[in-house]
Amino acid sequence: MTRPAVFLDRDDTLIANAELPDEAFSGKWGDLADPAQVRLLPRVDTACLELRRAGFLLVVITNQGSVARGGATIADVEATNARVAELLPDPDRPGSSLLERTYYCPYHPTGVVEPYNVEHPWRKPQPGMILAATSDLSLDLATSWMIGDAERDVEAGQRAGIDPARCIRVGPNGTLPDLAAVAARILRSP
Repeated sequence: MTRPAVFLDRDDTLIANAELPDEAFSGKWGDLADPAQVRLLPRVDTACLELRRAGFLLVVITNQGSVARGGATIADVEATNARVAELLPDPDRPGSSLLERTYYCPYHPTGVVEPYNVEHPWRKPQPGMILAATSDLSLDLATSWMIGDAERDVEAGQRAGIDPARCIRVGPNGTLPDLAAVAARILRSP
């Protein structure tokens, strides 16, 4: 049996990133890799809870090219991802997060750290992370959504086979202002 998912970008979709001070980043590439700096964006917790209760699995899909560029380690990224999950506890499943799983891509073709300094099918706008999650979690792309703050997020969803109308960009340059507005739209959809 397949299930619907909402694929979520991490930085500036779930957590603050762009407005953080430079000292929040271990490198100059803008990927947050410090769990102490993780702050949920407004109403993200409520939006995630509503989506989860509506039957969607929440799957984070995030590029973390600062690993390839030497600005973070895999351990930094995993600790930051764990903090995001910790800030989104599932009240209906004690001890669990509202987030089903997090996939991240540490690769970047201009990186300097081997073996991550290559292009990779998981790096958005490629659909690799979405396709891996779909296989791992038995997800139904026809009823799933992709939400992110960048065009590469939307493109990754479309390349994976998600209906373009279900690939939504949030934030100042997006179709909707934030995840709460997206959740409301998803919950109104047939």
